[in-house]
Amino acid sequence: MKKLTLLRHAKSGWDDKVARDFDRPLNMKGQRAAEAVGRHLHGLTLHFDYVLASPALRVEETLQWVERGYRDALHPRWDRRLYLASPATLLDLVQEMPDEVESLLLVGHNPGLEELVLLLVPDRKGDALRDHVEEKFPTASVAEMQFEVAAWKDVAPGGAKLERFIRPRDLDPAFGPDQG
Repeated sequence: MKKLTLLRHAKSGWDDKVARDFDRPLNMKGQRAAEAVGRHLHGLTLHFDYVLASPALRVEETLQWVERGYRDALHPRWDRRLYLASPATLLDLVQEMPDEVESLLLVGHNPGLEELVLLLVPDRKGDALRDHVEEKFPTASVAEMQFEVAAWKDVAPGGAKLERFIRPRDLDPAFGPDQG
């Protein structure tokens, strides 16, 4: 069995004057949300054999704040292909993973992460978790999927079970829409 966890970067600062989108930093709300998500992941005792992340500044900073809450280093491998990747590219990256990796964490951007969940998890009536993802995959949210496969190359559309979908506002309502 393989476990794939997706983490969208935390809320970034649109007000910061940067030359490139790639260099946009987190804002204070994003920092707090990422740390809260890290604490929650620690509380769930989730562990990752491999962490693959976009090298965009907002992803780097998200991981720094998640690690603070998680109370452990995640040791990400940075891969430029994750920056604003399509679901097809993300699936290619997943399928390239070595089979000894049992638990993979991908850290990146929307809309690719949301679309990857919707591609991998079958649309079944009454699946509230998938419905929440389809509604919106907010910043600093985490989706955890399980696959009944022995090799990552066998991960295929419709083959996942969505185990968790954690939004920062589920941990603290202050992280919800239109909150400070």
